Amino acid sequence: MEDEYPLLLDTFLADSDERLRSLQGALQQADAQAVRLAAHSFKGSCSNMGATRLAVLCRQLEELGRHEQLQPAPELLARIEAEFAIVRILLKSERQRYLFRT
Repeated sequence: MEDEYPLLLDTFLADSDERLRSLQGALQQADAQAVRLAAHSFKGSCSNMGATRLAVLCRQLEELGRHEQLQPAPELLARIEAEFAIVRILLKSERQRYLFRT
């Protein structure tokens, strides 16, 4: 897996962008079920990558969707987007550091 580490990072970042678009679309449609599913999926990939703060925020959004309480969801999505911006910077830095080591 070590040789494929940069690919894993790239895949997570690209996939996360798509997941964020899905969350934004689900919120625009006020589709609580779609919010729940997208947040659940994003939570899992964040957990797998060690982005625990991001995973916690996604879990909170998942719960809002589960209980069909979307009023606080836009603010939570903004927090998710801000946290992902930090994660993106860290992972891109990690990718660069890895490539320079090899």
